[in-house]
Amino acid sequence: MTYVTIPMTHVKPVAVWSVTGVVVLVTAILAGVMIGETPLSPGMVLAVFANHLWEAGHVVDPIDAGIIWSYRLPRTLVAAACGAGLALSGVVLQSLVRNALADPYLLGVSAGAGTGAVAVSILGLGGGLIGMSAGAFGGATLAFLLVSALARAAGGGSAHLILAGIAGSQLFNALTSFFIAKSANAEQARGIMFWLLGNLSGVRWPDVSLALPAAAIGLLACFWFARAMDAFSFGTASAASLGIAVRRVQAVLIGATTLMTATMVSIVGSIGFVGLVVPHAMRFIVGPRHGRLVPASALAGAVFLIAADVTSRILIPGQVVPIGVVTALVGAPGFALILLHNRRRP
Repeated sequence: MTYVTIPMTHVKPVAVWSVTGVVVLVTAILAGVMIGETPLSPGMVLAVFANHLWEAGHVVDPIDAGIIWSYRLPRTLVAAACGAGLALSGVVLQSLVRNALADPYLLGVSAGAGTGAVAVSILGLGGGLIGMSAGAFGGATLAFLLVSALARAAGGGSAHLILAGIAGSQLFNALTSFFIAKSANAEQARGIMFWLLGNLSGVRWPDVSLALPAAAIGLLACFWFARAMDAFSFGTASAASLGIAVRRVQAVLIGATTLMTATMVSIVGSIGFVGLVVPHAMRFIVGPRHGRLVPASALAGAVFLIAADVTSRILIPGQVVPIGVVTALVGAPGFALILLHNRRRP
């Protein structure tokens, strides 16, 4: 009798890393639910989960149960989805434009999404027929088209794209400020400005139903076109020579990036440095191949933003710091280290 041996050299590492990633993500979510101004034990958190998911009947204080299920859990899940989505957006944009500085924040996509969301909420754009997410999507799409057109008119290089993105960011940020100054009262202006810096305080379960599908769609698109993004790293001509439908793939990936960025901005505001720093850090660990870079960046982005959210809650007792401030405080020095590391490389 002849036995056929199936090589397991590739299956085992993938399985190990997949299980490790799930464990890390679940641990981060539990930590995000437990840590705060009111510390909660792991047993209490798991009991509340069991009561809601399987009607286990554990006796838990109603106030603590409300904090866990209605406040911290949806907040943590949205933070994870937002971190994963922004990190994936950075991976896609850096691959498509072949520039390590590309991310939704720097290319003006986040600023455009913020302008669209503010236009809907403050100016009543759409007559109440569209929500903030749709307005953010429209603003993000408009910003990317404008930045791309400006970069193409200036010469089409990646450096021109970054400069056009900076100009676009300033333009849409100015429009947002103008809309707020013209139409918002003092209370609305204060709330919107705090939201634009990144705010998860008002996140509830309906926001989870928006954030998780958007991140999942982006993740699936990135997985599906991972090999195409490897080819794009060598230029569109190289990708076309390998039989890749360049325009179709670009349209799908840009659409997924716009969807993720717009959805996250409409929920939590504009958060910088996640899409810039996380993909760089993951390239040092897993390498440039997108088959590994995509899941690693999604996981790292989710864990990073959960940690930033926890920090924003406990950094100043009795006050919540905007999460965008925390990501900038961590991301700016991190990006400086990345620049110094790249300079020393031969």
